[in-house]
Amino acid sequence: MSFFETEENVNKYIEMAAGYDGRELIDILKEYLPSDSSVLEIGMGPGVDLDILRKSYKVWGSDYSRIFLDKYKKRVPHADLLQLDAVTLETDRIFDALYSNKVLHHLNRDDLKRSLLQQKDLLRDGGLICHSFWRGEKQEEFDGLFFQYYLEQEIRELLSSSWKILKTHIYREFEDDDSFLIIAEKKG
Repeated sequence: MSFFETEENVNKYIEMAAGYDGRELIDILKEYLPSDSSVLEIGMGPGVDLDILRKSYKVWGSDYSRIFLDKYKKRVPHADLLQLDAVTLETDRIFDALYSNKVLHHLNRDDLKRSLLQQKDLLRDGGLICHSFWRGEKQEEFDGLFFQYYLEQEIRELLSSSWKILKTHIYREFEDDDSFLIIAEKKG
């Protein structure tokens, strides 16, 4: 069973993540992605970043957890939400950009490679990805939730054949330099 398939765990996550958002990351994305572009957030959780993205873009939210989707839909009834697995991303919709904030680090290396390949198929030509990761070289499990830390160079190498790196940005979430953002453009 997935961590986010119980109401208790979803509520625990919402409480733990309170006060954190991707505003800094979205401000960087705005330097590369015009207003009114279409954006799919992968792993929207409680929808904090989706609300910020909505102010500048046409947005779709997605999550594997039906509980997160249902909670958000109660708050924002007109929201366009998709229940998607971050690896397979099975939808026929096409977007200008894909965004995730500390979501893809829940995938092991093989699943991350599969996800990045699939992400190309969800983007228009010249489409962007904007993803943040925990920075480091370890793996850990917390309450049954898997975390894979990555270094920028490893993500750059994963993207090198199909993506043009536009920006990497190291930042602080809890400690100095514990996180990084990467923005890349789909190669034709």
